[in-house]
Amino acid sequence: MTETNSEESAMARWVSYRPEIKVLDCTIRDGGLMNDHVFDDQVVRAVYQACVDAGVDYMEIGYKDSRRLYSPSQFGPWKYCSEDDIRRIVGDNDTPLKLSAMADAEKSDYHEDILPREQSVLDMIRVATYIHQIPLALDMIKDAHDKGYETTVNLMAVSTAIERELDEALELLANSEVDTIYIVDSFGALYSEQVHYLADKYLKYAKAHGKRIGMHAHNNLQLAFASTIEAIIKGADMLDASMAGLGRGAGNCPIELLVGFLHNPKLRIRPILKCVQESIEPLRGKLKWGFDTSYMLTGFLNKHPLAAMNFNDGSDRGDIVKFYDMISEEE
Repeated sequence: MTETNSEESAMARWVSYRPEIKVLDCTIRDGGLMNDHVFDDQVVRAVYQACVDAGVDYMEIGYKDSRRLYSPSQFGPWKYCSEDDIRRIVGDNDTPLKLSAMADAEKSDYHEDILPREQSVLDMIRVATYIHQIPLALDMIKDAHDKGYETTVNLMAVSTAIERELDEALELLANSEVDTIYIVDSFGALYSEQVHYLADKYLKYAKAHGKRIGMHAHNNLQLAFASTIEAIIKGADMLDASMAGLGRGAGNCPIELLVGFLHNPKLRIRPILKCVQESIEPLRGKLKWGFDTSYMLTGFLNKHPLAAMNFNDGSDRGDIVKFYDMISEEE
């Protein structure tokens, strides 16, 4: 290898390796949106063990949503993440891996269902909110922080946000107790220029208050991995990804791609590949996540993928012209 090539190789490693970057696996939480959070324990345990063995920083094991609003007769245990269910998988989690759960604004009985940190195996609570729910999200963040948890806020559907409202929301969040503010490409509609613009905006508010920003991308336009890289370049250091991209609709940034890119010596790809091969890919035929043309169309139109999910569950699945005509008429 020539000296020039050696320098270029070293530069490539330097660009993607920053020791402060943290990786969060959201396979079970986001993937649960494709099967009503009904996973065999074997699958959840396999993802957990892969995260431990691969050196992943966080695993998001599910939601902390309300049993009053979501009947346990219709949803699996990872919609609620009770302590008993989590401990059935991880015991006391005597590992470096940190565990998290997501609480949705207006969907969580967070005062009662989120225990004080010393009584829980969870380490972090992630609050998911739309801009109009920010006052409630601020209370949820404070509740989790006061109970001793690390906290993040996932500000959803940012691609549809009004600029002034987004600025007001970021100002409020930057002044809250939250540790990390996430850019969330809910509809998989963002391009690199938009990721750059949003990352700069988020960082302006976050850095002034000593907070981090994160990136959670969806793959409607096959840009989830690329968008995550763009966010890294701009300074994001909390990154969401999932095994084989398993997640709602078109899915998320595949964690195997992200781990390969980061060049972090503590991260190991083989345990992830083993989990993907043995536990995740066998689910694909039933769950049908991942890029397809219907999800591409909702991404182009900056629409929630639910219409595509419902279409793909029906008898017309594959008739992409019919789906295009249907959603075009709604414009």
